[in-house]
Amino acid sequence: MMKTWLRLAVLVLLISLLAACGGNTDEQESAENTEENTEQMEGTESTEAVTVRDAFGEKTFEETPLKVVALEWTYVEDLLALGVQPVGVADIEGYNSWVDIDAELDQDVVDVGTRQEPNLEMIAELEPDLIITAGFRHEAIQQELEFIAPTLFFDPYPTDETVSQYDEMEETFRTIAKVVQKEDEAESVLEELDAKYEEAKEQIAAADLKTNEFVLTQAFSANQAPTLRLFTPNAMATQIFEKVGLENVYDSGQFEMYGYSEVNVEALPAVEDANFFYVVQDDDNVFENQLQSNSVWQNLNFVQNDQLYPLGGDAWLFGGPLSAMTLVDRIVEVVEEE
Repeated sequence: MMKTWLRLAVLVLLISLLAACGGNTDEQESAENTEENTEQMEGTESTEAVTVRDAFGEKTFEETPLKVVALEWTYVEDLLALGVQPVGVADIEGYNSWVDIDAELDQDVVDVGTRQEPNLEMIAELEPDLIITAGFRHEAIQQELEFIAPTLFFDPYPTDETVSQYDEMEETFRTIAKVVQKEDEAESVLEELDAKYEEAKEQIAAADLKTNEFVLTQAFSANQAPTLRLFTPNAMATQIFEKVGLENVYDSGQFEMYGYSEVNVEALPAVEDANFFYVVQDDDNVFENQLQSNSVWQNLNFVQNDQLYPLGGDAWLFGGPLSAMTLVDRIVEVVEEE
């Protein structure tokens, strides 16, 4: 308890000092983003108070937030899809490396630390109207974040087995849109995504695959051994594949909160008749290295029949609607290359 109060006291002091100083670089950058977001808001939706629900309950916003800090990449992407530039983002370098979407962050967006340990002082300096993050990452610093600004905590990995990660993605996107008064824009993005699914479904059908069945994996080395994340039916990425006409064949038989099981090569014979879509890093390609001489791997039907589909090492399987569009493009591309 003492530690929490100490942190709050530090934040109070910090914010007071910042208010007194003024004119620093972060404030200038934040002001530029606020001005840009304000211009974007003009002439669009009303600015009536809205009430939404996040992972911890209902939150009411009397005014439309203009200065938003996003501590999870999915929510950065959601904001950009709605035409809102955040003033602060956690781990911008990692975001730019992993999230491949058409919308880009402005150069003046401030990096506020890592997703795991955001820099509270830097966030406070930006004086945001809203902070958006994932509950599982930052529940422990909920008080500190909410002291700085109203904070929305979402849960990208629902523990309710009736709610898929895809459902959660859409609901969260719509919730953020409601708070920033961009509901029409959100529906347009989701309609565009649905149209993309239909177009991709026709392109994949025209590719005339040996089978429409698939298994999706993200592979890497762990303790010097090949490890594979096989994605389960509740995963967002799995549902994107199914929306373009493919049929998932992997199910661990139990609920996997994160949407995948970690297995080794011995689990693959059970799904060897499917198409094998995979994400692996160039500098840790377990298929071309550790498994190249592995008899189990070499005798799998999808290896023997050349039904291997690399999606690229930077394929992001956990994002929002714009990442879903990118993933669909990559699926179509590798299928049509066959």
